[in-house]
Amino acid sequence: MGVQSQSTNSRLRDLAALASGAKLSRLQWSGIVAAVVFGLLLPLLVSDYRTFQFTLVLVYGIAVLGLNILTGFNGQFSLGHSAFYAIGAYTAAIMMDQWEFAYYWTLPAAGVICLVAGFLFGLPALRLEGLYLALATFALSIATPQFLKYDHLEKWTGGVQGVTIIKPDAPFGLQISQDNWLYYFTFVVMLLLFFCAWNLLRGRTGRALKAIRDNPIAARAMGINTALYKSLTFGVSALYTGVAGALGAIAIQFVAPDSFTFFLSVAILVGMVIGGIGSIPGSIFGGIVIVFIPNLAEKISQAAAWAAYGTLLILFMYFMPLGIWGFIRMGYARLTRRRKAT
Repeated sequence: MGVQSQSTNSRLRDLAALASGAKLSRLQWSGIVAAVVFGLLLPLLVSDYRTFQFTLVLVYGIAVLGLNILTGFNGQFSLGHSAFYAIGAYTAAIMMDQWEFAYYWTLPAAGVICLVAGFLFGLPALRLEGLYLALATFALSIATPQFLKYDHLEKWTGGVQGVTIIKPDAPFGLQISQDNWLYYFTFVVMLLLFFCAWNLLRGRTGRALKAIRDNPIAARAMGINTALYKSLTFGVSALYTGVAGALGAIAIQFVAPDSFTFFLSVAILVGMVIGGIGSIPGSIFGGIVIVFIPNLAEKISQAAAWAAYGTLLILFMYFMPLGIWGFIRMGYARLTRRRKAT
């Protein structure tokens, strides 16, 4: 069992290295271009409702990437990312509803606020690891909805009633629907954030994060400031999740405390694991899992939707232990070896 576990961990790390490698092959660039073209054409092929769903896929993909940076690349476990998602969502809602800011200005504001909040939370969390850190972040996730219902904050947060915002129209007189425009806007933001993550993780910073993940003592011995890197990673992870929260609020047009419960943190964690831990492209598959797997479970059995949902997760873990992206990479590697052998 120990040898098998080490082998699985080794394959997982190899896949993470491939996903964040400094050089991309011609085939990888071709895959990226094809994926971008498909993403641009997607709203033209589906209904507005499906476009709305795929917008949420992009939103949750950004949130999953934020958690992946923290857990998959740095080894810190978090069950509290629903709190940062809520902070980003409420930042967007308050700025748009009460201060009449344009929706695009809410994204940098949500990112900066969550960056600071994540960094400050990461400082005391430096003394915690493993299950103890998970417990601390769990406390953050269950406390946030109650904090948002606090009487003295009700004039900002709307209390249990929440805040309703207006979905933006397409600019420059473009003759496309609100859902299509918001999809394209989210798509561009996602591409920018994914590129920033890839650029960050492929260099010296990424190597430091993975060194801390693999062996914190050895990383400290090599001169890596583990405390600073861990706190900054928590902040960057929260930034990504906060931007996702702001985009999600704009897409759904409503925020309320009960929308950001502990279950949202679990959903983001599930998306990261099934999409592929330690992989950037796997985050998009994680977004697909978060949006569509619960719907699939309800179609299988409305009376026992949660049982169907759990069964689907078990099947994913059994047949794809490295996640969807890991399954794709392993399949491609085997196909390449067979071609070389013949």
